[in-house]
Amino acid sequence: MIRRNSVDSLNRLYASLTYLLPITAVVMFGVFLFVQFPPLLIPFFPILKLNEVLSISVMDFISIRFIAWFCLFIFVVRNYKVNHFIRFNGMQALLLDIIIALVSAVTQILEVILGQASFFPFIFQIISSVTFLGITAAFFYSVFQCIRGKYSEIPVISEVAYYQIR
Repeated sequence: MIRRNSVDSLNRLYASLTYLLPITAVVMFGVFLFVQFPPLLIPFFPILKLNEVLSISVMDFISIRFIAWFCLFIFVVRNYKVNHFIRFNGMQALLLDIIIALVSAVTQILEVILGQASFFPFIFQIISSVTFLGITAAFFYSVFQCIRGKYSEIPVISEVAYYQIR
């Protein structure tokens, strides 16, 4: 990946803030882990509250999360006047959010197909926990790299993000 100019602290902050969108979306997948490990809920409590705010419905099917997603895409990722570092991290955060939406859709389809099967709750718990842990790990890694002023390299996702903002 081509490295750009050095990144100042304000751009690092803005790039880190874009990752609030996927972490608030994935926090609902962690419900099984929160039940098994109640102390884990303490650091995620502010994120749960932010998720409640983002889930407020503006119209029938449009939530604040939906508006924030499109604003991030249109006004940050597609705006060439915005620093490349912020645009790259914004696109990467949106791609993580898309992965969460796809996993959510797959679990809903599996629930329709396998809902009555005795093993489905176990499968659903595994899918939810793995999704939560994976996206949370990507969140912490990406925010840490943003704070350092470096581009976070998540396999496949970083490549797609780079090609989208070229």
